[in-house]
Amino acid sequence: MSKGKENAGTAQAGVLTYLEQQNRPYSAVDIFNNLHKEYGKTLVVKTLEQLAEKGSIKEKNYGKQKVYVFNQDNVPTAAREELAAMDSEAEKLVRLNEQLQTEVNHLTSQHKKLVSNLTLKDAKAKLKDVDEECKVMTEKLVKLRDGQVLISKEEKDKIYASRTSMVKAWRKRKRMATDILDAILEGYPKPKKTLFEDIGIETDEEYQLTIPKD
Repeated sequence: MSKGKENAGTAQAGVLTYLEQQNRPYSAVDIFNNLHKEYGKTLVVKTLEQLAEKGSIKEKNYGKQKVYVFNQDNVPTAAREELAAMDSEAEKLVRLNEQLQTEVNHLTSQHKKLVSNLTLKDAKAKLKDVDEECKVMTEKLVKLRDGQVLISKEEKDKIYASRTSMVKAWRKRKRMATDILDAILEGYPKPKKTLFEDIGIETDEEYQLTIPKD
């Protein structure tokens, strides 16, 4: 056998095997490049034409370009039992995928919890702060039980004065708001409740609040 015929035969086997394995359309240039230029471009084009003539592959024209695909008539069809077995295997894989996805979600949730937890170093620092706070509160509690005064008269008077000022401001603002709303209601065609809902008024009574006595 001459070297040329040997190359042609090798090219036909290689190109046909490639198209059968990929089972999708390719142009001659695609096949030439995908086979890593194992065969010359001219030989690939000639081989494709010969395979198409034999019926081993199909040739289709798209404008000026030709594409080639393995002849589907030569693809063996699966028996009914084989298809049923493949369907069963596909269902098993789907269930397995669902199980694995559930496991992934569980592990992801655990990972997030672990990441959000304090490190040992941070936990020790937090514990130290809490211990200090407990110590201070314990000392304060002991003083209160012994009847010690923990706040000066000046500070207490300042707090009471601030409270009195706040209560007066509360009463004054409530009176001003009531006067304005009463004036609006004189020309408002709907009930007071509707007006309050329309303009977003929240009342003390709604939250069961009463102004403290002086």
